[in-house]
Amino acid sequence: EAGDPEDQLADIINDAAHRGGNIVIPTFAIERALELVYHIGRLVHSDRIPNLRVYLDSPMAVDVTQVFRDLRSYMDDQAHRLFTEGTPPLRFPGLKLVRSVDDSKAINTVCSPKVIMSTSGMCTAGRIKHHLRANISRADSTILFVGYQGQGTLGRHILNGAPEVRIHGRQHAVRARIAQIHGFSAHADRDDLLHWLSHFKEAPRHLFLTHGEENAAPALAT
Repeated sequence: EAGDPEDQLADIINDAAHRGGNIVIPTFAIERALELVYHIGRLVHSDRIPNLRVYLDSPMAVDVTQVFRDLRSYMDDQAHRLFTEGTPPLRFPGLKLVRSVDDSKAINTVCSPKVIMSTSGMCTAGRIKHHLRANISRADSTILFVGYQGQGTLGRHILNGAPEVRIHGRQHAVRARIAQIHGFSAHADRDDLLHWLSHFKEAPRHLFLTHGEENAAPALAT
């Protein structure tokens, strides 16, 4: 997808809601989930998407959300204005913070269109696999990726267009719409990493590249 990430998010949610399906978003619990809650909240407060139930299904993400809410004194002036204007950034109608296993299981018994954000971000483990199993073969649902999917992960297989994928020991046909938004990534790119290194007063004797794909790491090393 191209363009403003929030506009893309609105288009994808509206499309799935119009088709009567769900939007399943594999997400990382720390900050990425909160960033999504913030942007979905903006869309809700501005009436750019319909009134949907939005589930944040991750105990860790729920804990982090509460930390952000408790530390409002550290927020900048723009965030404080959102609270005084009645549109707090991490609260909006329809948002459900899910902690227990039973509440997580109950999400997929709700028939109306909904947004489900759950971990893990690359679909390798955790509650997201249950939500994928319930939605990936539904043509009216959408699987939305907002983060990098490493080689060999379930998320990467889905994103690469696999016709079927293995979840919990069973093969599932991929009939859901597969979408991706790049603008939510918070990771530094090549230029940012080199800029960071340029501030060392003495160059490190050894530099280890441990996080990246095999074809990209040697290029960065060079």
